[in-house]
Amino acid sequence: MLDWSRIDSVFLDMDGTLLDLNFDNHFWQEHVPLRYGERNGLSVQQAKDELFPRFRSKEGTIDWYCLDFWTEELGLDIALLKQEVEHLIDVHPFVVQFLDAVRNARKRVVLVTNAHHKSLELKMDRTRLGGHFDALINSHQFGIPKEQVVFWDRLQALEPFDRQRTLLVDDSLSVLRSARSYGIANLRAVYRPDSQQGIRDVADFEAIHSFRDLIP
Repeated sequence: MLDWSRIDSVFLDMDGTLLDLNFDNHFWQEHVPLRYGERNGLSVQQAKDELFPRFRSKEGTIDWYCLDFWTEELGLDIALLKQEVEHLIDVHPFVVQFLDAVRNARKRVVLVTNAHHKSLELKMDRTRLGGHFDALINSHQFGIPKEQVVFWDRLQALEPFDRQRTLLVDDSLSVLRSARSYGIANLRAVYRPDSQQGIRDVADFEAIHSFRDLIP
């Protein structure tokens, strides 16, 4: 159990943590290959065979999360393509109840995401979650993804926090390892980022099935 009397700051990831990762997985694994294949005269499978190694080569870098980068790389308007399947954007269960409870407990609640600002705007417009936060921060402001320890130094300068009195909830184990290296004491992973997939291995991190597990 989390001792909320020892928490001042709550940092929350967006995709796979607050929002169902099914949207992003479907978008990059199915919708982008479909549109890329249509543009280049390829079958969907041929498009996947070409695209997936290119995607993997950028994982964990700021380029992987940058819609402008992929728009230029692929010759597709990635932000516009996201709007084509925005109906799949969905909030995980108990997220709103959790956010309301944490704000009522007078904790500072900050969205800290690797998502590009165009993705962030689309998802906040769709979900109306923006008003539940004291601040919205994306790693493109610093040019460094959360997977790099130096990211937390940059965040500290913009959004001062006590490492021992901060909670981070994130579905990325790489990000959680980075935060742990920086000294953030309270870390939680997510067992099921994508509602259409099974429970996953979260290594040695404590994890939640839903935000009901954390409501103060």
